[in-house]
Amino acid sequence: MFFHLIKNMVNRIGLAYTQMLNKKEYHAQTFDSINERPVEYEFLFRHLTKQAPKTILDVGTGLTALPHLMRTCGFVVTAIDNIKDYWPNGMINRHFYVINDDITHTSLTSKFDFITCISVLEHIKNHAAAVKSMFSNLNPGGHLILSFPYNEKNYVENVYKLPGSNVKELFPFITQAYSRRELDAWLSENGGKILQQEYWRFSTGEYWTLGDPLCPPIQVDKNELHQISCILIQKSC
Repeated sequence: MFFHLIKNMVNRIGLAYTQMLNKKEYHAQTFDSINERPVEYEFLFRHLTKQAPKTILDVGTGLTALPHLMRTCGFVVTAIDNIKDYWPNGMINRHFYVINDDITHTSLTSKFDFITCISVLEHIKNHAAAVKSMFSNLNPGGHLILSFPYNEKNYVENVYKLPGSNVKELFPFITQAYSRRELDAWLSENGGKILQQEYWRFSTGEYWTLGDPLCPPIQVDKNELHQISCILIQKSC
């Protein structure tokens, strides 16, 4: 009886605190501009609808509600993030349970039909190891969706350090812009093929965070100016 009372009290306090945070964030909303998420999420959910996987691994969830949204659609979802290295003050996702795991040498042994890595790979210095782990955790014939800053011809180690970057305060992690060279290497080393790749222009600059922002963003050809790419990859059977 006593344990039941304590449990109910803790539950009420937790609910009240969560509601307070939600209300605070609601009133703090402001509009700057549309970011890359609508483009990335539309690409992702379009292909989830077409492929209809049963199991999904989301890599680098952070604080986002993405795993919860996918679970709402009926998929069985696992979410991971390298909390130890990328969240030094700790991290609790209010939307979904996130496993503390480093994708560059993951401890996961399960295989998944579909893996999502949305605007995360650019922050992982050892990107080749991260992609290798994702392929290892993917069922034969399974699908992987990646999105990140991209330039068809040139790789950039950290776009935030480029002259003219709109980011004034450097983050403690890098933000790479990948190119065709890195993408081809990942596919060759892991046995994958591109089923669809989209190129998006978000600004007037050559790389992500450079130039004046465009609202709304524009889907373009690979030979036109772009800063972001969304890619659907299939693992060989």
